[in-house]
Amino acid sequence: MNADKQQDLGKLILRLALGVLILLHGIAKLRGGTAGIVGLVESQGLPGFLGYGVLIGEVLAPVLVIVGYHARIGAALIAANMVVALGLVHLGQIGQLNEQGGWALELQAMFLASAVALALFGPGKYSLNGK
Repeated sequence: MNADKQQDLGKLILRLALGVLILLHGIAKLRGGTAGIVGLVESQGLPGFLGYGVLIGEVLAPVLVIVGYHARIGAALIAANMVVALGLVHLGQIGQLNEQGGWALELQAMFLASAVALALFGPGKYSLNGK
């Protein structure tokens, strides 16, 4: 397999992993409702309707990433969603370790880093828009 195909396959794997894992969070929000998120946003003094942005970051954006249709935009939306999540929910955990000795926010950091990398790399050949 040549280097270009390997890179495109790597981008596909990154897109699928990030997209599916974030989409699962979005599906949970669709099933359980967004009232908790809206309440959290309002408790920070922000308008409640901004809480519905989580559906963009956790439903629409991952679908764009998975299929590779404007995946850079989808990845950027996921990255923005993760920054907001870190600021609203996880700020107090930045310096904490989990029970296994890893960083308490390693999953969130991995989602953020993967989304930024994908926004920079683009979706690759195996996508609806191609490169």
